[in-house]
Amino acid sequence: MKQALLIVDVQPSFSPPAELVGDIAALAALMPSVATVERHDESVTPFERQLGWKPGPADDSLVLADRIFVKHGYLPPPEAIAHLRSLGTQRVLVCGIQADTCVLAAGFALFDAGLHPTLIPWLCIGSSLDRSGELGARLWRHHFGAVLTHPDELMIG
Repeated sequence: MKQALLIVDVQPSFSPPAELVGDIAALAALMPSVATVERHDESVTPFERQLGWKPGPADDSLVLADRIFVKHGYLPPPEAIAHLRSLGTQRVLVCGIQADTCVLAAGFALFDAGLHPTLIPWLCIGSSLDRSGELGARLWRHHFGAVLTHPDELMIG
């Protein structure tokens, strides 16, 4: 099965644990990888006006990926989805920050594009609402079904 990794918003503004960054980086080195980085543009997404918060203006991905796409808002940019489709990907493994918001939004975008989004819950953290990421994993399972439970399910090699 041809698969790729989508790394969602692993960047300084979200203060990811160093161990999470290292584990995602190790996996990214084993397969085609795409990362998104949330950048603030109030004219596109009103984070500051509506939520009183905004990501850093120049955050970069903390994980080296084959391709990095800047996004504004919750969804990955269409170019990232098009790139994953161009790889002939059958399954997109998804990990990253904000399992119950941005990671979940990536799942919807992948699903709508006809790709098979698969969550790697041990490589995700949730929002401040649920830092464990359990809420995001439960929502993912409900909407897309594919949530891995063990690293052996990654099918690498």
